[in-house]
Amino acid sequence: MNRVRVLLLNAALGPLDYRVPEAMDAPFGSIVMVPLGPRKVPGVVWEPESFPSEEIDFKKLRPLLEVREVPPLRAPLRRLIEWTASYYFASPASVLRMVLSSGAAFADTRPMIEYRLNGTLPDRMTPQREQALDKLIDVQGTISELSFKADVSVAVIRGLEKLGMFDRIEIAPFADLALPAPDHDIVDLSDDQKRVSATLIKAVQDRKFQPYLLDGVTGSGKTEVYFEAVAEALRQDRQVLVLLPEIALTEPFLNRFHARFGAEPVAWHSGMKQSDRKKNWRALADGSAKVVVGARSALFLPYANLGLIIVDEAHESSFKQEDGVRYHARDVAVMRGLHEQIPVVLASATPAIESRHQVEQGNYQLLELPARFGGATMPTIEALDLTQDIPARGSWLAPSLINALEDNLGKGEQSLLFLNRRGFAPLTLCRTCGDRINCPNCTAWMVEHRLTQRLACHHCGHVIPVPEKCPECGDEDSLVACGPGVERICDEVKMLFPAARTAIVTSDTIWSPQRAADFVTQMEAGAIDIVVGTQLVTKGYHFPNLTLVGVVDADIGLEGGDLRAAERSFQQIAQVAGRAGRAAKPGHVYVQTRQPKARVIQALIENDRDGFYAAEIEARRAAQAPPFARWAAIIISSEDNGEAMETARLIGQTAPKVDGFSVFGPAPAPLAMLRGRHRHRLLVHSLRSVDLQDILRDWLEKLEWPRAVRVGVDVDPYSFV
Repeated sequence: MNRVRVLLLNAALGPLDYRVPEAMDAPFGSIVMVPLGPRKVPGVVWEPESFPSEEIDFKKLRPLLEVREVPPLRAPLRRLIEWTASYYFASPASVLRMVLSSGAAFADTRPMIEYRLNGTLPDRMTPQREQALDKLIDVQGTISELSFKADVSVAVIRGLEKLGMFDRIEIAPFADLALPAPDHDIVDLSDDQKRVSATLIKAVQDRKFQPYLLDGVTGSGKTEVYFEAVAEALRQDRQVLVLLPEIALTEPFLNRFHARFGAEPVAWHSGMKQSDRKKNWRALADGSAKVVVGARSALFLPYANLGLIIVDEAHESSFKQEDGVRYHARDVAVMRGLHEQIPVVLASATPAIESRHQVEQGNYQLLELPARFGGATMPTIEALDLTQDIPARGSWLAPSLINALEDNLGKGEQSLLFLNRRGFAPLTLCRTCGDRINCPNCTAWMVEHRLTQRLACHHCGHVIPVPEKCPECGDEDSLVACGPGVERICDEVKMLFPAARTAIVTSDTIWSPQRAADFVTQMEAGAIDIVVGTQLVTKGYHFPNLTLVGVVDADIGLEGGDLRAAERSFQQIAQVAGRAGRAAKPGHVYVQTRQPKARVIQALIENDRDGFYAAEIEARRAAQAPPFARWAAIIISSEDNGEAMETARLIGQTAPKVDGFSVFGPAPAPLAMLRGRHRHRLLVHSLRSVDLQDILRDWLEKLEWPRAVRVGVDVDPYSFV
C-alpha cells in the first residue's frame, strides 16, 4: 500500500491522502506525522472507504514523514470513533482528539522534567511569589502544571525556578506497574452475590457482547460482585475498564481495589499530572496496564486487549458530556462493548429509565441484588412537611430534624445533611433598590461563597470579591444573602451544636482524589460528626457509623419543568438515603419538603421504586418522550445577539417537513447568555422509526451562517438550559 488516507486532528480539514515512502510500513490505525503546508502535524491512517473522496493524482501526494513507535489504533476503536462522530453529530477529528488527548503518542521517550519546592525562599518576595510558595507545598509537576495549581503566571514559576526555589526531578517515560492479582483476597459472598457473579464470570469467559444491568439496592455489594468478573478477566490476561462518574470517588475506589487485588489499578481523570497521563496511555496501548479506573474520557483510550467494561453508578447524569463532543458515556460504553465483542456491566441502585427500557426490550440482561449485604437493612424514610414542621425564623432545618440530629450526636453516630446547592447563598440582592447581583457573562446570579469571601458564577467561573455596597445604587450595608447553600446549613449546624465536628463536602472542598481520600479517612476514624454535602456525597461512600440522613430541600430538583426532573430527584434522594444504616446499626432518613404528597416523595417513603418507575415510563410513553422517541437540541450562540437570532430563525424556517419529525422553536435559551455569548435553542422531536441523524445532517449542512456564530447539536440532551 503506497497511498494512505490520514485522519488529521483538524476538524475543518477532513481526511487527506499521502504517499508512503519506500521501506516505511503504515497499516491502518498507525499514528503518523505528516506535512501540512510548512507544518508537521499528527494524524492516523484510516480505511479509505470510511471517508470516500475524490482520488488525488499520486504524483501530487506528499510523503508521510514518520510512523510513531506506538501500537496502531485497533479496528474496534476506529469503528467506535466513526460511530460516535456519526451518532452525536461531531467531526471524526474531534472524537480522535479525545483518543490522543494525552499527547503520549507524539511525545519522545526521553525522561520528563518535573519540579518541586525545596524549601528555600527568594531574597525578594512579591504577592504572586508568596501565593505560589504557599499553594505549591508538597506539589510536584511541570512548569505549566505548577502555574495552574498556584493560579499564577508561568513567568512567576520560571522566575522562581531560575532562582533555585525548585528541585528538578527526572520522570521515567514508561510506567512501572504492579499487576493486580485476581486471587489476592477472596471475599465471602452471599448467595445472591454468588448467583450474579457466576453469570458475569461466564460472560467474561464467553468473550461475547452482552450488556448487563446490575440492579442492586444501596449497600447490596455490587462492587464485590463485579470484582469477581474483573478477577476472571485478569486470569485471562485481558484488560478491564471501570468508569466512575466523579473523580472524587477515584481514590476511595483505588483503596478498595487494592485491598481486593493487592495492587492499584491505573487511574485516568482530569486531575492527573501530564506525565502520569502519558505513562498510563502508553501502558494501556501496549497492554502492560490491566485495569483502568477513570472518568468518561477513559472510554476512548487505546486498549490493547479489552475484555470487560463496567459503568458504576450508571444512572448518573454526569456521564453526559455537555460541551465539545456531546456524548453519553453509558451509551458509548455499550457501543464499545459491541465493537470489542465483550460484556458491559451497568451497575446502579437506581437505574435510568432508558436502561430499564432496554431490559424490557430484551437488549440488556437484568441481574438483581434485592437485599443489603451482611444482614444490614434499608433505612426508614420519613417526610417532614415544612408547612407543618416549620423551621424557626432564619433557620432551614425543621425542629424534628434538629431533634434527630441531637439524638444521633448523643449516641455517638454520624449524620449527613444533603442540599444540592454549593456555596452560602444562591442569590445576593439589595434591600434598598432590589438589584440582584448577576454574572456579567451569563444570565445567572452570582453565588456567595463565604469560605472564600467571593461571589462566583457556577456557569463560567467568574469570581469577584463580595461588594461592600450595592453596585447599582451605592448603598452600604444593604446587600442580603437569600436562600441556603451548604455553607449556610453548616453555619446553622455549628450554632445548634457547637461541639459537633462538621465537614462540608462539595466540589469546592473535595476537588481531587486525595482530598476525597482525606475525607474518607476522617469519617472512618470518627473525626467527623455531621457532614453537609451536595450530590458529591450521594454515591459510592460506605460509612458504617453513618445512621442519619437529612434531605434539607427535596423540592429543588422538581422545579424547572425538565422531563427527567422526577426521575433525577428520586435517584438522588434514594442514593443519599442509601448512605444511612449500611452496617449493623439501622438508618433513618428525614426528607424536608413542601410537597409531601408528590409522587416522588410518596414513592420514596413507601419504598415503591417499581411503582414510581412504572408511572414514569407510562407518562413518557404517553408523551412520546425518550426512550419511546428521540430528541435533539440545536444550540446557536454568538457574541452578537442579532446574528445568533437571525441564524436561529434561518434554521427554524428551513426545517424539513418529514412525517414523525417535528421542530420546536427557535427561542432564547433559559440560560440566554453563557460566557459572554447569546444563546438560542431549537428542540427536535423524532419517532424511533425516523433516521434523526441523516435528517439533521441533510438539513444543517446545506445552510450557511456568519463565522462568528456557533451551531451545536446535542443528540439525546440531558440539559435544557
